Amino acid sequence: MGGSSLRGLVILLLLFFATCSYFDTCDARSGRHWRGKSDLTSSLAKKKTKGKSSGNSHHHHSPSPSPKPSPDPKPKPSPPPKHSPTPKPSPSPTPSPPAPQGTTFNVLDFGAKGDGTTDDTKAFLNTWLAACKVVASTVVVPSNFQFLVGPISFAGPNCQPNIVFQLDGTIVAPTSPKPWGSGLLQWLEFTKLKGLTIQGQGIIEGQGSSWWHKNSELDENPELDTELMGGMPNIRPTALRFYGSTNVTVSGITIQNSPQFHLKFDSCQAVVVHGITVSSPGDSPNTDGIHLQNSVGVTIHHSDLACGDDCISIQTGCSNVYIHDVNCGPGHGISIGGLGKDNSQAIVSDITIQDVKITKTMTAIRIKTWQGGSGSVKNIRYTNVQVSEVQTPIVINQFYCDQSKCKNQTSAVALSDITYQGIIGTYTVQPVYLACSDSTPCSNIHLADIELQPVEENHHMYDSFCWKAYGDVQAPTEPPISCLESGNP
Repeated sequence: MGGSSLRGLVILLLLFFATCSYFDTCDARSGRHWRGKSDLTSSLAKKKTKGKSSGNSHHHHSPSPSPKPSPDPKPKPSPPPKHSPTPKPSPSPTPSPPAPQGTTFNVLDFGAKGDGTTDDTKAFLNTWLAACKVVASTVVVPSNFQFLVGPISFAGPNCQPNIVFQLDGTIVAPTSPKPWGSGLLQWLEFTKLKGLTIQGQGIIEGQGSSWWHKNSELDENPELDTELMGGMPNIRPTALRFYGSTNVTVSGITIQNSPQFHLKFDSCQAVVVHGITVSSPGDSPNTDGIHLQNSVGVTIHHSDLACGDDCISIQTGCSNVYIHDVNCGPGHGISIGGLGKDNSQAIVSDITIQDVKITKTMTAIRIKTWQGGSGSVKNIRYTNVQVSEVQTPIVINQFYCDQSKCKNQTSAVALSDITYQGIIGTYTVQPVYLACSDSTPCSNIHLADIELQPVEENHHMYDSFCWKAYGDVQAPTEPPISCLESGNP
């Protein structure tokens, strides 16, 4: 009896728990969990907020009517920041103006062979035409190549400024007559450019011997036919010429064996030449190292110049020229002139030459003018010039003539305010030669600290010579220079 009543009690308890479990499940499905309505609402609100902040719109529980807030309209604008944290880069970083600055153009990329026999003139021209369009571009002539290039003009004025011509290879002139036609005045020419730089360790080889031999034969026999002599024209070109350009720099390169002048500046402003080498034999005709004409603001320094004529020649229209730390020789020295040829007018002023060494040349520092000219040369200063085995170190010649005979004329270019200070070294013929015009004497010539010794003491030398030259001598000078007239003419 007791056992059966106990079994019945257990069955009643099981029925009771089953019934309660059933009703709890129903209450949960209808949203009335035993935790209470308020707890459920706050729980759902937390889940909704969490879902929105993470950008998730769905959650695990079915939404109940009470937390059915019309989905907050304010948070909806938040998605745009997702797409606009970084500004659009496309407009600004697309700098495609005319062309990018500083672009490099290699002649090899434009078809140059660089084997020394293929004509690379067209490749060089095409390279230049491409570089010309770009500001601060660089034309590269690479090392370890030899480029045969005929007469060519790298021309402006429509080129962009600040182009660099990086010359590290060798450019060679043709020796056949065909590229030269009836004769040209220049081989490599740069015209009407701004901010041009020619630099590098390369070589410009003019192969001038083909012209020099012919020139000497023509001097002796002018009637000779050029065709019978290999066909090279009578007109010999300058190796490298700059015309009508400003802010020009030439540095590092070597120019050698030019048919005529090696480096020429005509109608240029703000020119700097430094660290270059000019090299041709001392007997090569008219192969001036650097030739200046109608150019203003020129500086030449730390260069070695060896040639068959003037290491530097300064012609009409030049002013504010500064030459220092230059080695000259062989050659004819550093000259102003010849000026006034064919009764022309010449103006040269403000020339300073200092700290130069001149070795085994015909003259050291010279001014030469033709009879019949007009104009003036003034404010010329020579300081600390070292000479060695120079025939006549100090020269003014107003009767210059490069022919067998010249006509005597009275008018002349006027020379004044010329200073020679610290001219020291040795000579082989005559220390000083000052031959000024009868009608227009030289004035304000100043000589100071002149120490010139003959190479051979016992060898016959000429004394210093002066004619119509006025100025003063600040003693001591060696040898004594007593021929200079004091005062004004």
